[in-house]
Amino acid sequence: MTRKKTRRNFILSSIAVASGIAGAKAIEQQDREIAAAPNNQGAATVKMPERLLGNTGVKVPIFGLGGAGQTPLSQPGREAEAVAQIERAIELGIRYFDTAAEYGPSEENLGKVLPKYRSRLFLATKTSARDRDGAWKDLERSLKRLKTDRLDLWQLHHVSFQTELDQIFSTKGAIKAIEEAKQQKIIRFSGITGHHEPAIIAAGLQRYPFDTTLISLNAAEKHHPRSFVTSALPVAQAKNIGVIAMKIPAYGKLFQNGVLDGMHQAMGYTLSLPGVHCCVIAADSVKQLEENFKVAQAFKPLNKTEMAALEKRTAAAWQENTFFRQWT
Repeated sequence: MTRKKTRRNFILSSIAVASGIAGAKAIEQQDREIAAAPNNQGAATVKMPERLLGNTGVKVPIFGLGGAGQTPLSQPGREAEAVAQIERAIELGIRYFDTAAEYGPSEENLGKVLPKYRSRLFLATKTSARDRDGAWKDLERSLKRLKTDRLDLWQLHHVSFQTELDQIFSTKGAIKAIEEAKQQKIIRFSGITGHHEPAIIAAGLQRYPFDTTLISLNAAEKHHPRSFVTSALPVAQAKNIGVIAMKIPAYGKLFQNGVLDGMHQAMGYTLSLPGVHCCVIAADSVKQLEENFKVAQAFKPLNKTEMAALEKRTAAAWQENTFFRQWT
């Protein structure tokens, strides 16, 4: 029996055991509908807009639930809150769930709820390993935690340096694990993510036919001297690669000191950028999740004038709101 076959059998047996901006009136209407829908009867009647995820051929809602940050999903000792939030996301009709091997208990919390809905979800996780064997170990562990035998999207997590790209694409690099897992139909799509150096993400997209990229995109980030908006995003758009946006509200900092008025502006801006297909945002609570969902339901693309107005509002505070660009 080949090593590939052994890995496949191991995974399967382990799983078996274990205004142009969203208007206030529209959002108020979504609020009434959500409030009227009992938790056990699903979401409001109005669905979120969906978009084709690049050249994958798969349609995804424009908003998905993130499993990182200060959310209960990734914090130890908050299992009950995490489960409640995931269950409410399912009830609302959210189908895109994003996590990673290193997000604390995030994968395990998702694994407590998602399996029985698996056939209608888009499930994404990530590995920070740069070598083949390390990536395989992460994948096997992620599948066990998530209680599934397959992923819709497996991503190389926070790639920031040229040396990392060189290791990933070496003869024993993580790209080998991606190719083997895709060949065995353990993963459908592959991606690369980053919030530090857009030139590195652009180089990765030029070097390999990734299906998606998850990158930092918001109205403040546009002002950064090395902006994902002006460098990595155009490369992805030219290749019709699926673009998933993150850091939409900069962990809420965009709503401080009057920079932006709320999520309707933050999400509205990012989802109006050409080439962006969807976004993932974590939530501190069920209430915040519902509020974000309402904004996504009411989303209408912004015009150039509206986009420019939001960029002007972030111009004086972009450094405070792109603090995450220092993480590696």
